[in-house]
Amino acid sequence: MRASGGRAIGIDLGGTKIEGVVLDGTLAPTVRRRILTEREQGYEHIVERVAGLVDDLRPHAPDATVIGIGTPGSLSARDGRLKNSNTTCLNGRPLQTDLERRLGLPVRLENDANCFALAEALAGAGRGHGLVFGVILGTGVGGGIVDRGSLWTGPQHIAGEWGHHGVDPEGPSCYCGRRGCVETLLSGPALEAAYRAAGGPTASVAEIAGRAAGGDPTAGAVLDRYVESFGRALANVINILDPDVVVLGGGLSNLDVLYASGRLAVARHVFNDELRTPIVRHQLGDSAGVIGAALLVAGSSPAPPRC
Repeated sequence: MRASGGRAIGIDLGGTKIEGVVLDGTLAPTVRRRILTEREQGYEHIVERVAGLVDDLRPHAPDATVIGIGTPGSLSARDGRLKNSNTTCLNGRPLQTDLERRLGLPVRLENDANCFALAEALAGAGRGHGLVFGVILGTGVGGGIVDRGSLWTGPQHIAGEWGHHGVDPEGPSCYCGRRGCVETLLSGPALEAAYRAAGGPTASVAEIAGRAAGGDPTAGAVLDRYVESFGRALANVINILDPDVVVLGGGLSNLDVLYASGRLAVARHVFNDELRTPIVRHQLGDSAGVIGAALLVAGSSPAPPRC
């Protein structure tokens, strides 16, 4: 990556935790902080939690003039308010405006999966590739598209949102109001719920995978269905984008099965006689999102005032 010449602050606003980072002039992380989101206390509390973390980081980056923030959901092109967030108290709220007012600095707010994709494209597993599709498989399912080092968000700010393309109109209900979204099949809670529905005990994703590897037929069947859904859903994306690489992130990206039988499932459904697309594990760990948020503004000048 190119050096920016100054320090940059990035914030990753998650449903459970908020992480902050300072990148130095070579774009290397120098300071990291994590706090709990406490989203059950509502929107105003979350705004103050984010702002307080920025305040804590600003002495380490006194030359930062714009703050990069990654958040679930994205800004509406219609009114600038947040939409499509699974932290639902943020939806319909002027998060960017409220943070700018509280901080006294411009804010660049971007979808958290886009931040993940940007970080992995520039500094992680996607380096050296032209078109990178970054995937989040965790509490939710999201994605981001980076083309030759630049985010592609689309005029409606929904580019890469593969988690909410429907694959089963009779499938589970989704918080977005539809049924059978990819997120209802491939998220961590979806896999855990599928195991319980099949008669298994309450178990984490890692425990389900361990039981499947140990010969538990219920866990094995549930994981097989998960892999098949993964193959169908990701093949749809590859059929449309034909990316140079797919980078998997989030907690479920640690499932080794996705890089073996998962890849075979994608190959079965892709519209080609072979699957040439690399499907690789992330390299930056769970800090990729916050690093991507800082990369949004690394080397930025203050934004012009909005009319």
